[in-house]
Amino acid sequence: MAVVNRDRTRLDGLWAAGVPTFVCGNTKPEQTVMQPADTAQPPPRLAFYHDGRHPLIYMYEPPIEREEYEQGVDELLGTPVDALMFCLGDGRTVLHDTKVGELWGHNMERWPHLIFRRAHQNARAMIDRGEDPLMVICERARANGLPIHPTLLVQQGSGVRGQDTRGSDFRFDNKRLEIGAKAGVDADWPGHACLDFAHQEVRDERFNLIEETLQRYPVDGFELQLNYQPFYFHPDEIGAGREVMTAWVQRVAEAVQKSGRNRRLTVRVPIGVQGCYDIGLDVETWMRKGLVDIVVGQTFSGPELVDCNADYRELVATAKGTQVHVMATLQSLVDSDRLGQAPREVIRACASNYWAQGVDGLYLGHWFGNWPYDADFYEKLRELPHPEVMAAKDKYYYVPTGTGRYPQPALEPGARCPLPQQINEDDGVTVPLMVADDLEHWGARGRVHEVILRLRLESVTETDELTFRFNGATLPTSSLRRINELYRMNSPRFRTGSCYWFVFHLPQQCWPIKGENQIEVELVRREPEAVAPVALRDVELELRYLMGKAYHRSFVDPDLGSTNVGVS
Repeated sequence: MAVVNRDRTRLDGLWAAGVPTFVCGNTKPEQTVMQPADTAQPPPRLAFYHDGRHPLIYMYEPPIEREEYEQGVDELLGTPVDALMFCLGDGRTVLHDTKVGELWGHNMERWPHLIFRRAHQNARAMIDRGEDPLMVICERARANGLPIHPTLLVQQGSGVRGQDTRGSDFRFDNKRLEIGAKAGVDADWPGHACLDFAHQEVRDERFNLIEETLQRYPVDGFELQLNYQPFYFHPDEIGAGREVMTAWVQRVAEAVQKSGRNRRLTVRVPIGVQGCYDIGLDVETWMRKGLVDIVVGQTFSGPELVDCNADYRELVATAKGTQVHVMATLQSLVDSDRLGQAPREVIRACASNYWAQGVDGLYLGHWFGNWPYDADFYEKLRELPHPEVMAAKDKYYYVPTGTGRYPQPALEPGARCPLPQQINEDDGVTVPLMVADDLEHWGARGRVHEVILRLRLESVTETDELTFRFNGATLPTSSLRRINELYRMNSPRFRTGSCYWFVFHLPQQCWPIKGENQIEVELVRREPEAVAPVALRDVELELRYLMGKAYHRSFVDPDLGSTNVGVS
């Protein structure tokens, strides 16, 4: 396994003396940029993915100013983030001054989507001023010692010319290169309009854009986002496609190595090694052959939903004996009825679970959705590299479930979220829940204040009989509080529907164990007059700690009542 540098101090002088600093306004498009110094940098412990669009080129009124665009770097300075993964655009088109690819929106005359028009306006304005957007980001990151890795969305479907405002002429003119151009593919299959990597033309077009970026920009590596729309071959040709894709990844790896010493190739893929294999990505071979330096596992689930149950153990085990650095993708969106972006307690829970599985780092996959960033955002970042700091702090374990935006959030190829799940009479459902906390340890030290299990069931009536078990033990009704939400005048966010919350204040003998726990709900008797099926919709586990034995919960302990003394 790669050795992880736990020193969070960012070093100055990552670029050796003698390597000139380029001013983007004076950099000619065809000019070859000097490569970074040969100084070896440790692989990142906390990487931040910036899609280059939502909190940046979409937000600022055209023409965007250089200092506005530099915010993509500046907003992360002074944090533990030690790598910026910066997306090149839509994947089919890009938002920088490319010579081998196509500029986002270059082929549009009228715009049905004004935000996408703004992206084109801003990119075009910067390029016309001699300020290549990607060079601006690279130079800003370089000046502040922040390693930068451009990210390519390798796969993306294609729409209709004149309507698909981010599409490329290469895609519009070559529908024959799509997977759906071959027989035997249903029109509603999600990979129908994706590029078929069985074609050499496809592989060359993708590679040329990567090679250009490596040769022209002062970067520290390159990321292949292979999990965005993970369909690369006709369903009947995946077996043969694995070797094709391995050869292509090797070609990219060689280009990365030739472009500059100590540059790294990152791939973002499904978490499961088998799941990768099933879609044509032989990640295990890539690791064993040393083709990739960093492997980022990412569940589909949105792809933005937090997932406390995401299991990285197989990926970590596969990397054992190699120099591959394994990173877990930590998302930031809950999207429940009560929560939008995940609070600190949910972030802690997910991060703690991932660190406990032996990953080498965390990859912040969709945190740009928190923009504009506030104090809470930076407080979350502060703790993340330090599982020992988070160990005895409040946590909120949450199982992803269907929402209005993501009715059936997928986890892996062929796998779905365990929630929501229908419960039939005289039958039950079981939901796993991974917990990193060692409550036996902290309980013995008097640090555990409260453990709360919350379950939300849809279409339950007051006469239904239910049994709840946690790790095989029936939960006592004495610890239960039912909360009636059978009817609400207004429903927040996306989900409506009649429900009851079943909230258990767990006694110590029912506390979760460290590792995998099982939650069971059995419908013993169903109200015969009710028609709609009962469903388990939400599973939440909240852990509340004391700051010390027999000490405060916080600066002002709620059990002491209200106070205004010492509070400004």
